[in-house]
Amino acid sequence: MNAPVFDNSYATLLPRMFARVEPAGSPDPTLIALNEALAQRLGLDADWLRSAEGLAMLSGNTLPEGAASIAQAYAGHQFGHLSPQLGDGRALMIGEVVAPDGARFDLQLKGAGRTPFSRQGDGKSWLGPVLREYLDSEFMAAAGVPTTRALAAVATGERVQRETGLPGAVMTRVASSHIRVGTFEYFGVRGDIEALRALTDHVMARHYPEAGTPLQLLEQVVAAQARLVAQWMALGFVHGVMNTDNMAISGETIDYGPAAFMDGYHPDTVFSSIDRHGRYAWAEQPHVAVWNLAQFASCLIPLMGADQDKAVEEATRAVHGFPEVYQTAWKERFSAKLGLAPTDEAVTLVNRLLDLMAAERADFTRVFAGLASGAARDEFMSREKFDDWAQDWQKAGPDPDRMARANPLRIPRNHRIEQAIQAAVEGDYAPFHRLDAALRAPFEARADWDDLANPPLAEERVTRTFCGT
Repeated sequence: MNAPVFDNSYATLLPRMFARVEPAGSPDPTLIALNEALAQRLGLDADWLRSAEGLAMLSGNTLPEGAASIAQAYAGHQFGHLSPQLGDGRALMIGEVVAPDGARFDLQLKGAGRTPFSRQGDGKSWLGPVLREYLDSEFMAAAGVPTTRALAAVATGERVQRETGLPGAVMTRVASSHIRVGTFEYFGVRGDIEALRALTDHVMARHYPEAGTPLQLLEQVVAAQARLVAQWMALGFVHGVMNTDNMAISGETIDYGPAAFMDGYHPDTVFSSIDRHGRYAWAEQPHVAVWNLAQFASCLIPLMGADQDKAVEEATRAVHGFPEVYQTAWKERFSAKLGLAPTDEAVTLVNRLLDLMAAERADFTRVFAGLASGAARDEFMSREKFDDWAQDWQKAGPDPDRMARANPLRIPRNHRIEQAIQAAVEGDYAPFHRLDAALRAPFEARADWDDLANPPLAEERVTRTFCGT
């Protein structure tokens, strides 16, 4: 059994990019879940991770030789307002591992204790947010969406004080990196050109080796984010808080605190309890992504040559490239959900169906998943209108196999996650493990998982989520 071997490139950059912090540790850790498939992908020894030494690392009690144990510095626009210093307030990157194929990944402990960026927080996490992110992120990976991953969840054996005392937990998050738009903003607002240049070079080498200039980096990040948001939209996913510190430069989905998937469809759907004006509603996500990317562009402009007027023009043009990439990806994703090739005719059919769904708040997932079997009709009260649409759709010649690959049967429904969390708080992890297994195979039809595809009853609906810490 072998401990991870770390190769910590980020920790070799300028010291002001992070703070070195030791994790607080856990008094009585217990392994809740270990993602063995992900461990294999990373080239990690699952048996070692399950051992006492592995549990010590996953709980923050003891770190192997070569671990970095750093809290990254970053800033961020939160609901449009700049916070010049945020940073990892309850997470520590313990190191970078190099997978067998050469890909590099961060290992980060979420809920590992206070850091210099914790402000008034305790740096801990209670069980709920750990299980929610574990389930959401692993579903996204199974659905083919770029995302951070969950390697392990550990109960710490201590109580975390929120409105009441709650069981503590730590999640080991895996990411291509944890560099965010807000990471660039941290140095941009300080006019720290040296750090911006070092960060840009690091990101190009790590994520976008084909980019040779800051402008080319911007163009590629814009394209990656456009494709990512199109995938969110096609799953009915609402990130919840698309602040610039929650946008990963790698193009992965990051930070699932208030995230949720729609039950009944409406484009104005909002879940985050702190998003009172709908800034981050489902339909607003592409527009917010462009706004965030404009903040990223502003950080790169000082690196784009002596002619700053030209740099502004080029950066603006790069950010304005988002809609074309996004619309192409959106057309591909939603046309596939109808089993059609990405044509203008398919887009018209998609928009007509979405209008019907919005009028009745028909279930987003069940409508699309039920098209192949004919069960989608049952999701509507105005079935004559659906029949008129379906007649035109059938004329377009949908491919059932294409639909099956594009439409998950199950999503991480809010009420199921809440039920799993509540059971876990009471010491029963069986609902969590069952839901986890089902969400890892979202396209697989299994009778024993049929109930997990059902929308919530009226009394089970969860309409607000919170960035729980």
